[in-house]
Amino acid sequence: MKIDALNWQILGHLQHNARESFSHIGREVGLTPPAVAERVKKMEDLGIIEGYGAKISYVKAGHQFKAIIMLRAFMGKLKPFLDKVKSLQEVVNCYRITGNENIIMEVVLRDQSHLEKFIDELIVYGECRTHIVLSNVVAHAPIKSGKQGK
Repeated sequence: MKIDALNWQILGHLQHNARESFSHIGREVGLTPPAVAERVKKMEDLGIIEGYGAKISYVKAGHQFKAIIMLRAFMGKLKPFLDKVKSLQEVVNCYRITGNENIIMEVVLRDQSHLEKFIDELIVYGECRTHIVLSNVVAHAPIKSGKQGK
């Protein structure tokens, strides 16, 4: 499915506020609510829209730290780590990457002690580099059309 300009507008609204009504989106993009609903349903069915969720404040949820941890897996430890990482509750995002490191993770932690214990759990799989996040410069930026001027 080609994502046309109207679908990009609808996606923009949903990325800003997934709970926005089809009526409001329709008024903004010039479609009826049923037409918006039909387009959204089609994008869901095709996997363009993968789901909906809430944005949670990690600080207000009891986590003082957000960190980026890069891992260079030891020989033979990447596969076991890939199995393990799915069970680590601290990990909010994990990517397998190219370059010197194999893995980059975004994690949230209660405090410095929690960070230390978490790193101790990781070092059996490889060499870790940890970066504490000081602030978000860009967060949850919407995906936009690749066309210029759109």
